[in-house]
Amino acid sequence: MNVGLYVWQRATAALMVPLVLVHVVVIFYATRKGMTAADILARTRGSIAWASFYGAFVVAVAIHAGIGVRNVLTEWSPLKERSASIFASAFGLLLLLLGVRAVAAVVLP
Repeated sequence: MNVGLYVWQRATAALMVPLVLVHVVVIFYATRKGMTAADILARTRGSIAWASFYGAFVVAVAIHAGIGVRNVLTEWSPLKERSASIFASAFGLLLLLLGVRAVAAVVLP
């Protein structure tokens, strides 16, 4: 594994730990309070804080997963390293686009 990719994957993992914890706490809070989707959207619409939080989450996951997929493909598939890198980059970009779309749907008015 490339040292730079190793560092990026570990850095994104370290960033995701608190983000996942906050996300799970928010889920428990919302379910305990019996909040509906409309209630949640009413609180998140137009919020720069939630957009920043989940935007950082999406970017970290896209980078982390892309590197992970690349590693799996280079170790376990017949793909050459370059082909695995292209596929993994496309996968990471797809995750990024879908994540940004989801964040926009929840935050934009």
